[in-house]
Amino acid sequence: MSLIRKDLFQEIDLEKIAIERLKTFEPEEGYYFANSGGKDSGVCRHLLIKSGVKFDAHYNWTTVDPPELLRHIKKNHPETIIHRPEMTMWDLIPKKLMPPTRLARYCCESLKEGGGSGRVVVTGVRWAESFKRSKRKLVESCFKNTGKSYLNLIIEWTDKEVWEYTRQEGIKYCLLYDEGFKRLGCIGCPMAGINRLTEFERYPKIKNAYLSAFDRMLKNRNEKGKDTQWKTPEEVMEWWLYGSNEDDPDQTVMFE
Repeated sequence: MSLIRKDLFQEIDLEKIAIERLKTFEPEEGYYFANSGGKDSGVCRHLLIKSGVKFDAHYNWTTVDPPELLRHIKKNHPETIIHRPEMTMWDLIPKKLMPPTRLARYCCESLKEGGGSGRVVVTGVRWAESFKRSKRKLVESCFKNTGKSYLNLIIEWTDKEVWEYTRQEGIKYCLLYDEGFKRLGCIGCPMAGINRLTEFERYPKIKNAYLSAFDRMLKNRNEKGKDTQWKTPEEVMEWWLYGSNEDDPDQTVMFE
């Protein structure tokens, strides 16, 4: 079956276009598929298999992913290689002396963005996901790793088209979506905004792990003579969830 987008002047077969892209850019060693386990990755995986191109799938376990997501990948994407990080989130926070924020997302670089050096990496990045991603291109070079490039396979697909194709093709997806989750990223990610409150209600052990990491972070800051407005892990959590004012550049002075 195909996925047809109709406009005033033509019909566009999105599945056919994606498969042609895969065949056009296919490297001799095959693609490095960055599988996040989300709905977009599910579509990309299906297209990779359907196209017949060579690929190997990889998932970077961040240590703060929803357990349901990890179970979904293990059950429904058994070929995916799961990479464990050298340092967990609970070790990163005390080392960095601050929680991750919208402006200081050190966790992404350390936990999620590795792998694929010298390879063509297939991702499910789409324009419809955010304003920032609406500026992305179909094919991109990695500015940090020369020789590594990205093929954002379904970049022009809308949310509706992703779900339509998922149901049409019978692609299995993480059931958290059926419970109202819009994103399946790291639990507590600052980019999730107020949704973190719901996440911490569902995963209280993760919230407690953050508090424990904040406690060790404060001890490290004190040992290094760093000034801070916080006295307890709970105060750090309160600031992190409600009062971080992360878009104010003056806020960064507390991390000097």
